[in-house]
Amino acid sequence: MRAFVPAYELRAPPTLSATLELLGSEPGAWRAFAGGTDLMVLFEAGKLAHRKYLSIRHLPELQGIEVTPAHVTLGALTTYTEIQRHETLRQEFPNLRAAARETGGVAIQNRGTLGGNVANASPAADTPPALIVYDAQLELISAAGGSRWLAYSEFHTGYKQTLMRPDELLGRIRLPRRDESWRHYYRKVGTRKAQAISKTCLAGAVLVAGGRVREIRLAVGSVAPTVVRCLQTEAVLRGRQLNATVIHDARESLAREIAPIDDVRSTASYRLRVSQNLLEEMLTEFSA
Repeated sequence: MRAFVPAYELRAPPTLSATLELLGSEPGAWRAFAGGTDLMVLFEAGKLAHRKYLSIRHLPELQGIEVTPAHVTLGALTTYTEIQRHETLRQEFPNLRAAARETGGVAIQNRGTLGGNVANASPAADTPPALIVYDAQLELISAAGGSRWLAYSEFHTGYKQTLMRPDELLGRIRLPRRDESWRHYYRKVGTRKAQAISKTCLAGAVLVAGGRVREIRLAVGSVAPTVVRCLQTEAVLRGRQLNATVIHDARESLAREIAPIDDVRSTASYRLRVSQNLLEEMLTEFSA
């Protein structure tokens, strides 16, 4: 049953400072509302429990993509469509572009934001595996504390739980630029080809030199309470030649690092096997 509209309050403070002041004056009372693509689903189903929201979509400080020699920095309000159209992201961060293309349909991609995908803290979200692989950093801003940056890999502390305080807002996402010789892999597996929540999702970036894995980043979504950075599997692969034995070792290591569950979308055994298969597919591709 759809929620009762008058039971909710939505304000649109004219400036970022006014928004942060209101967040800080009643910590936990107000929540940010940007694209609303997740919140409106809950609203239509009558399951949107929180009642007080601040519209932030109009704030210029949270918009735009800035490119410097060291970083690409995306405002939290950057849409999936903007990600797909940006030339530097296409060339240097193809996993993020692929994730944006996999998120919902065209209408959601035009409206939904990267910051919303991060702040919603779902382990099944499409962009977090790519962001973790690219060593993303997050800017959290507040009226009292100003700006602080932290590694995105540390942001999620549990299912739907993060290090963002009630008086903070996600401001920007920063991606360190890398040498173009890195190879990239992103694949999401869902019930349908489009507009499906993932059963599993694997992102990887690998630097291969002389036939050996010089450096590697791996992340898997939908297989634990948070997106998993696979540090042990990275260690198994780092410095080794990609062959059948090494790929087998990597599959076994991945099985020890992820903790999939049975739910309405899939089973734990399916998620485990497919995640291993995606890893093998990536490593086989990179060994060529």
